[in-house]
Amino acid sequence: MMLPLADLLLTPDAMAAVDSAAAASGIDSYGLMEKAGQAVAGVALRHFPEARRYVVLCGPGNNGGDGYVAARALRRAGADVQLFHLGDPQKLKGDAAHAFVDCPVSGEPIDSYIPRLGDVVIDAVFGAGLSRPVPDDVAATIARVEAAGVPVIAVDLPSGLDGRSGQVLGAAFRAARTVTFMTRKPGHLLLPGRELCGDLEVFDIGIPGRIVQAHADGLIAENTPAQWQAKIPSADADTHKYKRGHLVVFSGGPNATGAARMSAMAGLKAGAGLVTIASSPEALSVNAGLLTAIMLHPIADEASLREWLADQRLSTFVLGPGFGAGDKARQFCLALADRHLVLDADGITSFRDQPQKLFDAFAEGPTRLVLTPHEGEFGRLFPDIAADEALSKVDKARAAAARAHAAIIYKGADSVIAAPDGRALINTNAPPWLATAGSGDVLAGIVGGLMAQGAPAFEAAAAGVWLHGLAGQHAGKGLTAEDLVANVKPL
Repeated sequence: MMLPLADLLLTPDAMAAVDSAAAASGIDSYGLMEKAGQAVAGVALRHFPEARRYVVLCGPGNNGGDGYVAARALRRAGADVQLFHLGDPQKLKGDAAHAFVDCPVSGEPIDSYIPRLGDVVIDAVFGAGLSRPVPDDVAATIARVEAAGVPVIAVDLPSGLDGRSGQVLGAAFRAARTVTFMTRKPGHLLLPGRELCGDLEVFDIGIPGRIVQAHADGLIAENTPAQWQAKIPSADADTHKYKRGHLVVFSGGPNATGAARMSAMAGLKAGAGLVTIASSPEALSVNAGLLTAIMLHPIADEASLREWLADQRLSTFVLGPGFGAGDKARQFCLALADRHLVLDADGITSFRDQPQKLFDAFAEGPTRLVLTPHEGEFGRLFPDIAADEALSKVDKARAAAARAHAAIIYKGADSVIAAPDGRALINTNAPPWLATAGSGDVLAGIVGGLMAQGAPAFEAAAAGVWLHGLAGQHAGKGLTAEDLVANVKPL
């Protein structure tokens, strides 16, 4: 699928390839730099008109070139501008050297900058292309700016952030606003990068969309309805409960039934036509006294489960919330290998010593398995991937999805949803107060409810994460899992 430019996320390497291809096509690369720098100056004047002094910090590459253009534009607008540079600007090359020569503002070494009241800093030191820790003089400058509370406008990405992973490379500016060009980078959305970017503005500086699309991964985007809504079944006029699917959620023992009930109710509210809790006999009375719209079925062991599975209408299952980790969870999971399964919490932990056994069970045919690990659970199933510091969260989720032949929801405040074919979405709509007991149980139920209606695993996972975040927004601060369930709405 060809995504609009506004939805694309380009890695720094891909964006560098776009810049090179634009220049090779005959587009004036210095003209692009001119538009970028002018956009930065415009943001500074529009959002910080009260500044007593604009302080432009310029680095040794094209990001610094954007800074020199911005400094010239601000000076021509009548602003008080002071410039500080990293390294010797006389050694600049290409468009950055051109921008330096055209800039009427003389500069000083970056380590001589002392913030003062009324400053607004324009960070044009490194941008998104940095791949190693910032040098000591830049780290010291970042610390002085942070201590002074001076607002920062970052060019492309706050210096010190990895544009691919959103991770801090030693130290990084905390920007009030970030100005980037043509598309966003994954580091704008992944944490902690998202928080350090402040308000983000994307400017079209004139690179043709065909060139951007040609060098885009095309598989990484922000998680929005545009990415999956066409694959989520809608309720037709002739729909009925059996057409909307039957979801089964496994309950834990008599002292651990609440998680399954929340998950089941979330699946029902997400649109599943029928929802049944599969309960051990000893927990039946507890569940029976607390269920109304949700049905109940006794399942004592693997044999009784396999007998029940003769009913092919039982297509989608949620296993894990409150279930308990161990042999029983593994047996039940493997018995469901030909069905659609959302494996969460204790279900995931049950395979920590034998993850390949899980992956092999779901390896053939269309993707039927959705895994919902948080950081610790991810490390239990994919210890080598989790330990690889060279990989971003997106990289890790994609590698895990390919290995497991599953849709992966790598949970967190910046949840990443990945498919075995390399597609990945970064979620941004989850409020911080979603981090509460039972929240993951609700998410598993929503995803299961969507899969029961016929949504493919990846789209159900992505839509489920987005609807979960939306429910959290509607429930508001201080929510409980019960509040969250009450705010789940179908698409």
